[in-house]
Amino acid sequence: MADQTSDSTSPVAPLSVSSPTATKKDNTNPVDSKLTELNESRAELLNRIQNLKQDLQSWRGKLDTQVKVYREELSGLKKTLNLEVEQLRELQDSKEQIDKRSEVTEEKVEALSTDDNAKEAEH
Repeated sequence: MADQTSDSTSPVAPLSVSSPTATKKDNTNPVDSKLTELNESRAELLNRIQNLKQDLQSWRGKLDTQVKVYREELSGLKKTLNLEVEQLRELQDSKEQIDKRSEVTEEKVEALSTDDNAKEAEH
C-alpha cells in the first residue's frame, strides 16, 4: 500500500498533470492581465463619463441660472425703455403744443403790430 501511495504522488504524475496546467497558466496569464487591464480601462472610462455627466449637469444648471438672470435684466430694461419712450412721446406732444401756441402768439403779435401801424397811418 505504501507503494501505491508513493506511486500516485510520484514526481512523474504531477509533472504530467501540471505540464498542461502550466501551459494553460502561461497562456491565461497574458489573457488575465489583458482582461484586468481592460477592466481597469473600462472603470476609468466609466468614471470619466460620470464626471463629464456631472460637469454637464452643473454647466446646464449654471447656464439656466444665467439665462434666468439675463431674462430678468432684459425685462427690467424693457420696462425702463418703455417708460422712457412714453416720456419722450409726452415731451414731443408738449413741444408740439408749445410750438402751436408760439405760432398763435406770433400771429397775434403781428396782427397787433399791423393794427398799430394802420392806426398810426390814420393819424
